[in-house]
Amino acid sequence: MRQLMSASMPAPISPRESRVAAAGLALLLAALAAPTLGAQERRASTLSMELTPYAGYMMLGELVRGPYGTDVSGSNGLVLGGQLAVRLTPNVAVVGNVARAEADLQVGLPIVGGFGIGTASVWMYDAGLELGVPATTAGGVGVAPFVQAGAGAMRHTVGASFLRTTATNFAGNVGVGADLMLGPSIGIRLLARDYIGRFDVEEASGFGVENELSHNLSFSAGVKLRF
Repeated sequence: MRQLMSASMPAPISPRESRVAAAGLALLLAALAAPTLGAQERRASTLSMELTPYAGYMMLGELVRGPYGTDVSGSNGLVLGGQLAVRLTPNVAVVGNVARAEADLQVGLPIVGGFGIGTASVWMYDAGLELGVPATTAGGVGVAPFVQAGAGAMRHTVGASFLRTTATNFAGNVGVGADLMLGPSIGIRLLARDYIGRFDVEEASGFGVENELSHNLSFSAGVKLRF
């Protein structure tokens, strides 16, 4: 009976075999954990910052619409600005923008047309979301289209002769553009934006006049730097 029991019982594991088994188990756990760690590292590496100083051309919209087809508006002029983006994923980023445009102030009259009466400048502050698509390569340059949408404020300063006044109004914006990536950390950003707002006539003049929405179009190019 004792011989039968001793034959059926497994042989004891030696210390050397125990060490080999432990090492094999450790290697197996490491292999299973590697994909998870790699995914975490890839997610962390997608978080980056991008700075884009830019210059371009802006078409300022109507400030005030008067009776009989008259209006007061800013003419077309230079726009300078900068955009900071925090990229959350390769295709999604949170963006903040500051820009300034300056142009002549014009009065528009039916038949006669417009003539200058002073100057108009506007500061734009906004933040929003950017959605893009993966870059495609064309001629050795990566092309990545994107769209933007956001909201913020436009601060107008208008003046004629010795009279000068300011007004700040809420403005939404939408944009479309493309990044031409020359390398992993530098590229050219082309962007067209529409700032949609309503000039605050009451703040500027004290008169409670309800103004219409206006479109202010910006076309710019800048250098995109990724950190």
